[in-house]
Amino acid sequence: MEVIAWVLIALCFVIGFIGLVYPIIPAALFIFGGFVVYGLFFNFADLPWWFWTIEILFLVLLFGADAAANAFGVKKFGGSKAGLWGSTIGLIVGPFIIPIIGILVGPFVGAILAEILFNRSTLKQSVKSGIGSVVGFVTSVFTKGIIQVVMVALFFWVT
Repeated sequence: MEVIAWVLIALCFVIGFIGLVYPIIPAALFIFGGFVVYGLFFNFADLPWWFWTIEILFLVLLFGADAAANAFGVKKFGGSKAGLWGSTIGLIVGPFIIPIIGILVGPFVGAILAEILFNRSTLKQSVKSGIGSVVGFVTSVFTKGIIQVVMVALFFWVT
């Protein structure tokens, strides 16, 4: 039973890291889910209260970092709310339309189309917004990746 527990925990962590680049997967929740699986199979008391406090704060930080990095990237490059929404929709749809590279092409094209359609922006300004969306996404993946590594490292340090 112990082996099954560790396989499920590892699976949660792996899915969590895959979720960094596939926004449909709630990465942070899978990482946190690994901790819950540990508690269910072993003992929640093995993980002290301060561990749960820190991990919940990291979980909140992950959700905030995701939204903030994308918004920052689009806004920094002169994009609008429409560009931000287009980028977000492109981020979700892109990987399904163009596997693998759709994760970068989707937000780029989404931001450009939204800027042109809703704000009547020039192509030059729309492309800048698209570049900002990609910069925001890459920044978000990097930031969330570091936070998730710290979360998992803290888990293994405590267990």
